[in-house]
Amino acid sequence: MSTSIDIVPIRPPFPDHLTGPRVAVLAYDGLCTFEFGVAYEVFGLPRPEMGPGWYRYAATAVEAGPLTAAGGLTVAVHHGLEVLTEADLVVVPGWRAIDAPVPAALVGALRAAHARGARIMSLCSGIAVLAAAGLLDGRRATTHWRYVATVAARHPTIRFEADVLYVDEGDVLTAAGSAAGVDLCLHVVRGDFGPEAANGVARRLVVPPHRDGGQAQFIAAPVPRRHEAGRLGPLIDAMRARPGDDHRLDALAARAGMSLRTFQRRFAEATGLPPGEWLMAERLRLARELLERAAPAALDDVAAAAGFGTVAMRHHFRSRLGISPSAHRGAFVSPSR
Repeated sequence: MSTSIDIVPIRPPFPDHLTGPRVAVLAYDGLCTFEFGVAYEVFGLPRPEMGPGWYRYAATAVEAGPLTAAGGLTVAVHHGLEVLTEADLVVVPGWRAIDAPVPAALVGALRAAHARGARIMSLCSGIAVLAAAGLLDGRRATTHWRYVATVAARHPTIRFEADVLYVDEGDVLTAAGSAAGVDLCLHVVRGDFGPEAANGVARRLVVPPHRDGGQAQFIAAPVPRRHEAGRLGPLIDAMRARPGDDHRLDALAARAGMSLRTFQRRFAEATGLPPGEWLMAERLRLARELLERAAPAALDDVAAAAGFGTVAMRHHFRSRLGISPSAHRGAFVSPSR
């Protein structure tokens, strides 16, 4: 029985007016529409403001169509797995079921693309495909917390980090639940085009520009009580906008109209972190963003803007990120693509 897919291309798979990395996003019967939409919004939506070096996007059919998709949709895709021979990044946007078989043709195409040097990325249940292809053997990975046990039982050599948003192993990347796919896609943009580009995409999506991959997948009580939401939400937004300011706990509690103990408890319920830890993460985020810019400021200026002293910034970078501020800055060179 042949495994070929009878799809007749009606146009070139990748747009020829762009020159950036070629991104192939898989489509399959039972397509997870949210994850597919995330990949399209980040990599496929026309963004003339990014210039001609932006991503070149193509949808890629795993099997002959028409294909069904979640939400009662039917999808027609014009190109098949041959697109993976040209792709620089392959995105697996979920899978029809975490225990559903993965076609041999897809396994072979992914292995060949990976061996050629393409990055392979899964969103949510798409990890089942990467695992079946053997691309995660002995590697770190994550997926939605509800799928970890199932995949780990079948692929015991995968080193799961079950409580994080995403894991970047360089050539293989995995995201947790559906919304974490946004975070991983923006992380890829940051690495390829710099923080300004990622922030621009995030603004269009109306999402936070950066959530660190090590952030927890879920928190115990993510929605504040109704009578407190109007106080905590604006306060957290103000702290995020100016993390370098002097945010003393007693002053924050007073602004929220709560006792200090109540404020600390409600803040942790809403964000998953105590106020001090959350603020530290935001300050590190701001410092990293400033260091990654094409014309970064001096270290002393970065430390001051992020609310650190220079010595303190070095300490927290090394203890929490395992790298010095100078080394972090050196790793980010704004591409000219």
